Amino acid sequence: MAGHNQFGKLGEQKVIDFLKAKNYRILTRNYRYLKAEIDIVAQHADTLIVVEVKSRNKGFYEELTTTISSKKIKLLTMAANQFIQENDLDLEVRFDVVTVIKNGEHLHIEHLENAFYFF
Repeated sequence: MAGHNQFGKLGEQKVIDFLKAKNYRILTRNYRYLKAEIDIVAQHADTLIVVEVKSRNKGFYEELTTTISSKKIKLLTMAANQFIQENDLDLEVRFDVVTVIKNGEHLHIEHLENAFYFF
């Protein structure tokens, strides 16, 4: 597995640990529907949280939240709708982005709630 893929998996696991520490219940990881993939699906209170994880090394200067294109938003929305239908859920839905930045051996995690709206 390439180094960036390993770091991406490590980033996702760190985000899961981070969310669990904030009392989020992790429902699934890497949920796929057609061409869409949701990194993490969690629940917090009465809200379904669709989490996009962005892991990067220090020196990546682009604002990570801007790396989510309108096409990606449509795919995430489609997959979230499918997940809700498959699991017969009646919850509010929120789309979050969690960034993991590696600086040497240190990982910095930043959680952006309501990163985008789907309507």
